[in-house]
Amino acid sequence: MTSAVQRIGLVDLDTSHPGSWMPLLRELGYAVVAVYDGGTVWQGDYAQRFAQENNIPQVFDDLAKMANAVDFALIHSCNWDLHTQRAEPFLRAGKGVLLDKPLVGNLRDAQTLLDWSAQGARVFGGSSLRWTKEVAEFLAHPVEARGIIHTALVGCAVDDFNYGIHAYALLCSIMGAGAECVRYLGMATQKLIQVTWNGGRIGLLSIGAQPGYLPFYATLVTERGVRYLEPDIPQAYRRLLETTLPYLSYTYTQPPMPMQELIEPELLALAAKKSWMQHGAQIFLSDLSLTDEGYDGAAFARDYRRMKLAGTVNFRVY
Repeated sequence: MTSAVQRIGLVDLDTSHPGSWMPLLRELGYAVVAVYDGGTVWQGDYAQRFAQENNIPQVFDDLAKMANAVDFALIHSCNWDLHTQRAEPFLRAGKGVLLDKPLVGNLRDAQTLLDWSAQGARVFGGSSLRWTKEVAEFLAHPVEARGIIHTALVGCAVDDFNYGIHAYALLCSIMGAGAECVRYLGMATQKLIQVTWNGGRIGLLSIGAQPGYLPFYATLVTERGVRYLEPDIPQAYRRLLETTLPYLSYTYTQPPMPMQELIEPELLALAAKKSWMQHGAQIFLSDLSLTDEGYDGAAFARDYRRMKLAGTVNFRVY
C-alpha cells in the first residue's frame, strides 16, 4: 500500500507548523510531495509560493485527488471545525491523517473521530505536549522513588483553547486517562480550572489571556516531593511526529494511544467551557451534550487571519 519513502501531503498552510515541521519531516525520512490550501488565512498564490520555496512538487485544489498522490496527510487548519471535513477524503481512500491541535472544538466532531477510529481509520494528532520528554522521563522513574502524583498545576497564556489546549494535553500526559469532572473556579488574571480524576487526584489549569507571555509549565506534587517541569517545545514536535507518523503510514498496526484517551484534553476543555458558562457548576464528561456551544473554529480563524495579516500574531507556538 505504501512506497519505500512515505509521501506526505500538507493540508491548509494557516499556521507556522507546515513550514517549521518541514525540516523535521525530511530529517525523519519522509517526503513532502503535495500541498493544499483552502484560503482560510492566505489567499492568492500563497500555496504555489510555499511549494516553490520548500521544493514541494505538487499543489492541489481537490483533496480527493490529493489523497491518491500521498500516503498520509497532515491537516493544519486553524479552523478546527474544518478538521473532519478535510480528513474525510483521505480516510475514504484508506490513508492516514494527522490533525493538528486542537483536534476538534465540539462534541459532534469528537464523536466522529471516535466512530472513525472504531471503524479502523488511521486518524491521530493533537497537541505535541502529550509527548514531552520531561514528563516521560519523570514518569519513567519507579513510583517508589518519585511518588504518585496527587496534584498538578499546569498553565500557559494567550487564549483558552487554541493555545490553552496545550495545557490540557500536558496535564493529561502527567495524570493519565480517567478524568471524571471539571469545575471552573474563577478568574483573577487567568481562568482557573479544576480537573478531578477517579481516585480523587486533582489537576489545576491556569489558562487564557494575560498581559505577558508565559511558558508552558507544570508543578507536580507527590507524597515524596515537588517537581517543576518546563517542556522543550521543539523536542515535543519531534516526539509527536516520531510517535505518530509510523502509525499513520501503516508501519505500526496499533495507535500510540486509544482515541478515547487522545481526545480527552478536548473533552476537558469542552467541559470547562460548560462549567464557566454555568457559573462554576461541576461538569462530568458524561454531562457533555451535542447541544453544548463548544469552541467556534470559524470565529477563531477570522481573528487569527486578521492578526496574521496585520503582523500581530506573536504566539511562540501556534
